[in-house]
Amino acid sequence: MKVYAVGGAVRDELLGLPVQDKDYVVVGATPEEMGAKGFKPVGKDFPVFLHPVTHEEYALARTERKSGRGYKGFTVYAAPEVTLEDDLRRRDLTINAMARDEAGRLVDPFGGAKDLKTGVLRHVSDAFAEDPVRILRIARFAARFGFAIHDKTMSLMKSMVSSGEVDALVPERVWQELARGLAESYPERMFEVLEACGARRILIPELRVDADALARAAAAHASVVVRFTVLNWHTPEDGLHALCERLKVPGDARELALTACRCRDALRDAHRATPAGLLETLKHADAVRRSDRFGELSLAARCAEPGTAQGLERLARALRAVQAVDAAAIARQAASPGEIPARLDAARVAAIAQALAA
Repeated sequence: MKVYAVGGAVRDELLGLPVQDKDYVVVGATPEEMGAKGFKPVGKDFPVFLHPVTHEEYALARTERKSGRGYKGFTVYAAPEVTLEDDLRRRDLTINAMARDEAGRLVDPFGGAKDLKTGVLRHVSDAFAEDPVRILRIARFAARFGFAIHDKTMSLMKSMVSSGEVDALVPERVWQELARGLAESYPERMFEVLEACGARRILIPELRVDADALARAAAAHASVVVRFTVLNWHTPEDGLHALCERLKVPGDARELALTACRCRDALRDAHRATPAGLLETLKHADAVRRSDRFGELSLAARCAEPGTAQGLERLARALRAVQAVDAAAIARQAASPGEIPARLDAARVAAIAQALAA
């Protein structure tokens, strides 16, 4: 029985990045032998075990054979005669198909180390085309490292799109990969790759991606929620609704993107808006009640349209003035509850005017 560290841990070590999780492949063992050594089985689709002390994952070397459509249509074969190279060959990219043996020696049968040095994402074998999730994964790795896609790999991805293989992707998995790609250092690269291979028009046809805006959001270390809003800055409201429903986008991301969609024009015009107009924008954005979300909205606007900076500063000053108004005192002075909204708005408009004139 031989044990090898594999995949992302080996890749990140070669890149000089922190290694978060380690995965291992075990060659020449059976499930019974693993159990006898105290390993706990956890794999449902293939033999994976947790180390009795470290709780790290150890998987028996395996091969996969396409047996159906989509990313779940595989038959897995794990047995002592499966070699390390057999196991590595089934992986998606050369940079993820490297291993280290127990003595620390690098095992790199497909040239992953060279591809890391040259900044290239290249598929290991034509089996890449059997799993449509790999299109999303390679786009995500492009977003993480800023690497280029090998020409042959791009051709293979295009053929996967034209064959309809990506149609089998479930919306939840699409969102999962998109969200992870948005969180990376170069999120714009993900959408450039999806556009280049033709997957964007199939998976997310509503989007009109502004690569520069996404790059600014990444540079500002914006959250995924803000980056999703920037991504959809130019998406019409009906298209945004359709996208969020289809991909089952989480509520916080959906809410901020829709708020931005409804407030875009007002944010663009905030630099010349009247105090009453500024108050109306703050109310539409629910900024008084949720100032933290208004901060996210403002950051998204700055990234999507840097020209809104002056207007956003006016809105921020207006919000501070509104927050200083004593709503409880105004309510006590009102003759009836019905008077309160108008009195409160009047006081807030006056406070905004004073703050802008100062």
